[in-house]
Amino acid sequence: MSGHSKWSTIKRKKGAEDAKRGKIFTRLARDITIAAREGGGDESANPRLKMAIAKARAANMPKDNIERAILRGTGGLEGEEMVELTYEGYGPDGVAYIIDVLTDNKNRALAEIKHAFSKSGGSLASAGSVTWQFEQKGYFAINPDGVDFDEVFMVAADAGADDVVDEGDVIAVYTPREMFGAVEKALEEAGYTITESGLRWEATNETELPLDKAIQNMRLLERLEELDDVQSVSSNLMITEEVAAAFETAS
Repeated sequence: MSGHSKWSTIKRKKGAEDAKRGKIFTRLARDITIAAREGGGDESANPRLKMAIAKARAANMPKDNIERAILRGTGGLEGEEMVELTYEGYGPDGVAYIIDVLTDNKNRALAEIKHAFSKSGGSLASAGSVTWQFEQKGYFAINPDGVDFDEVFMVAADAGADDVVDEGDVIAVYTPREMFGAVEKALEEAGYTITESGLRWEATNETELPLDKAIQNMRLLERLEELDDVQSVSSNLMITEEVAAAFETAS
């Protein structure tokens, strides 16, 4: 999980920069839409939606934007149908990528993803050519403030999690896909604050590259993550401490 952990940490550090670039509302609206799509538009019965709305309010997102994002997720906006898509591709030196998308415009999403790959020296691949190198895992990020790591570990492990990692600013819990719901319920009942959750593609084997090639792939990861329609990006790039530090310096 090390590569995904370091990339998640880098993305969180860039959160303030996203806000400065005016992208924070787009990201928050997408999170609300996804939560409403998966669990319904009633925040009292949908913990993930409640969390997404709380984050949006904390960022001073207008009420109308929040309500529109909920309606978009539940299909309440006439003429706006959201569809989920998965694209596969290869970056520089054959690094494998899986891109999960939620969009109301498939042509736009495809064109933007193609452009990101082309700009980075990569290309899209046919369905099934990449996914065999990954497995889907559940992921939860827990606010570590006032939390005992060992207790989180025991609660998560007892519910079926297969890895718990202290990432500094969050405690990350990884689960088999089929145990996602059970672990989510156990964490919520234990009173932990889940700041992020979802399913992720995890590489079964990571690809180690020279520093310059690794940074090229990190830039591709960033370009893809910045696209409004992209829900998540996974790769089999090995992100070492050296690579993460060099990328942050270059950025």
